[in-house]
Amino acid sequence: MAPIPAAAHHRVVVVGSGPAGHTAAIYLARANLEPVMYEGFLAAGIAAGGQLTTTTEIENFPGFPDGLSGPELMERVRCGESSELSSMRQQSIKFGTKIHTETISRVDFSQRPFRLWREGHDEKDEDAILADSVVIATGATAKRLFIEGEDTYWQAGISACAVCDGAVPIFRNKPLVVIGGGDSASEEAVFLTKYASKVYVLVRRDKLRASKVMADRLLNHPKVEILWNKIPIRAEGDRLLKNLVIEDTVTKERTNLAVNGLFYAIGHTPNTAVFKGQIDLHDTGYIKVHPNAGVPSTYTSVEGVFAAGDVQDATYRQAITAAGSGCMAALDCERWLEGQGH
Repeated sequence: MAPIPAAAHHRVVVVGSGPAGHTAAIYLARANLEPVMYEGFLAAGIAAGGQLTTTTEIENFPGFPDGLSGPELMERVRCGESSELSSMRQQSIKFGTKIHTETISRVDFSQRPFRLWREGHDEKDEDAILADSVVIATGATAKRLFIEGEDTYWQAGISACAVCDGAVPIFRNKPLVVIGGGDSASEEAVFLTKYASKVYVLVRRDKLRASKVMADRLLNHPKVEILWNKIPIRAEGDRLLKNLVIEDTVTKERTNLAVNGLFYAIGHTPNTAVFKGQIDLHDTGYIKVHPNAGVPSTYTSVEGVFAAGDVQDATYRQAITAAGSGCMAALDCERWLEGQGH
């Protein structure tokens, strides 16, 4: 990759990739704003393209009735019978987005133009990238326990998104297990009952953290069995997950649980550490967005900085909603730049 000129100045920089970042870039590029994207190099341990790159089967993204994998959607999708390959990334490039596989590690939003530094180049002011506006689309990373065997069976029986993966054939009519005791775990466990033969819920304590409504729904569901004071220790199987070794947190006794799917529901960490102190964040770390002229928007607390996708969405966290907010961020950014005379 050719070196980036010192003090490169852009009208808009997109930080992060995934559906939000690429949708924003496509809209911005088609508006002739010549966006530059820093898609990240294993930022938060995830490949460029975001959380979708860890998903093996996507059946709920419109336009793909036969389904496809996350990496295919982000990187390589064969178009029908044609040998031509297309993807969100290639579409961004087609319309003029310049993409750099580097991670932004420091920012200064205290004045315009904004300044951003790449990882490994964040010591000198002359290495700063200058931007009139910024779209943040760095996403959120699902929390994992990294038990023994997890890497072997990740997306081969282990997932962190029941809504994304629960309907996949390897989970249908099979016993599944959800890890967690909060509202998210309760919601995902009930969701999985549509497909599973049975759903176990592993709770490390002797009570749920979920709200009373969600807890009652979980406790009263005929397909759900809660295993109190239990934690996962080891995932086992052949090509796919077949067994989970669990441990009692009180007695330390270990037993086997024959399941074909394990779903983490222990929360997400928004990838916002680099923006702390620069823009307003919720207590949970997600970026605060606020209405513009009374209309929902992607505006942050800093004028000219916009946030799209899971980095500001603690509720839906779906590829299609991320793409939608990427569109919103691009339109907000375009209108803001126009208002600034850019």
